[in-house]
Amino acid sequence: MNEEFDNIRAYGPEDLPEAYERLTSDPQFKAVVEKVFPHVPFEALSAKLKQCKTNLDFQIAFCYPFLKDLLAKASTGCDIDITNIDNKRRYTFVSNHRDIVLDSALLDVMLIDSGFKTTCEIAIGDNLLAAPWIKDLVRVNKSFIVLRSAGIREMLTNSKRMSEYMHMVINEKNDNIWIAQREGRAKDSDDRTQEAILKMMAMGGEGTATERLKQLHIVPLSISYEYDPCDYLKAAEFQLKRDIEGWKKSKQDDVLSMQTGIMGFKGAIHYHCAPAIDDYLDQIPADTPKGDIFKVVASHIDKCIHSNYRLYANNRVALDILDGTSHGGYSEAEKATFEQYISKQLSKAEDILSKSGVTPDRDYLRERMLTMYANPARNKKSLHNS
Repeated sequence: MNEEFDNIRAYGPEDLPEAYERLTSDPQFKAVVEKVFPHVPFEALSAKLKQCKTNLDFQIAFCYPFLKDLLAKASTGCDIDITNIDNKRRYTFVSNHRDIVLDSALLDVMLIDSGFKTTCEIAIGDNLLAAPWIKDLVRVNKSFIVLRSAGIREMLTNSKRMSEYMHMVINEKNDNIWIAQREGRAKDSDDRTQEAILKMMAMGGEGTATERLKQLHIVPLSISYEYDPCDYLKAAEFQLKRDIEGWKKSKQDDVLSMQTGIMGFKGAIHYHCAPAIDDYLDQIPADTPKGDIFKVVASHIDKCIHSNYRLYANNRVALDILDGTSHGGYSEAEKATFEQYISKQLSKAEDILSKSGVTPDRDYLRERMLTMYANPARNKKSLHNS
């Protein structure tokens, strides 16, 4: 593989033995593994790890059973609709982004269960790689690194390299890719595709901007969680940003978000694949100004994601509470359950703020949390009204 990708690419089979040695000799990694698999001796897990000859072997041996077990404990079920795509082809899945780890991890599980012969290479920001063993682990798990902290010239170089890597993954390695529609999660669940992501994708490949995007076979993917375990963390973050000038999340905050997102209760989870946008790209008029192409494509992806989002009672209740309406689509019992849930999560957000020396603004926190659940319903509704 081209050496220029060495500092960002997912590990290949030739990299795995050394990566396994580094991981199994790292005390932090050992402590985490013993927590995740408490009933299995570390030596047995280490031996099993070293038997994995490919990244997919690793995912099937470790990630798949862990995630299946997690879904049994922390959800009421997870499913995917792939009727619009072909499990023998390869795609770049561009999705809304709720959970730092699980959005892509559960997609891998769903692809295996849907008869795909491979999973996804996963775009992950370097801001989440808080320790060397985490960097090794994610690259063993088919992740490639998005280098974020850089000056403008360096950012352009990094973006072009990443785009060329993505094109190589789809067209030469014959693998899938998952990437979020925006940098970071949409904290208020107002899912919008950043044009910058599409511009980056069009830096690699050959031909016009639309031809380059077409070479990636982009599939807009809607991910719907009934409950977001991180909702109270996001609400607290909104107030901290509002009240403390220059407040920024620490790496420890990111780790807490990852842990909470993985282990917290999510209710029902639904993945829905829209058709690949290849045919749509062919229909964009040739005289469309280059500056407008990415706006037009981002808008199309947004419509696909909003229309395929599965709404739960929570989403409808939240929208009715905020707008003072009663459109329904839920029972009184479902409304009461959601209101109790919000009250419990608000108390958690207030605890975080109090510990940070900030006086909790309960009305603001409640509005922020309700907005997170209302926005998917609002976006779907606006499609029907347009």
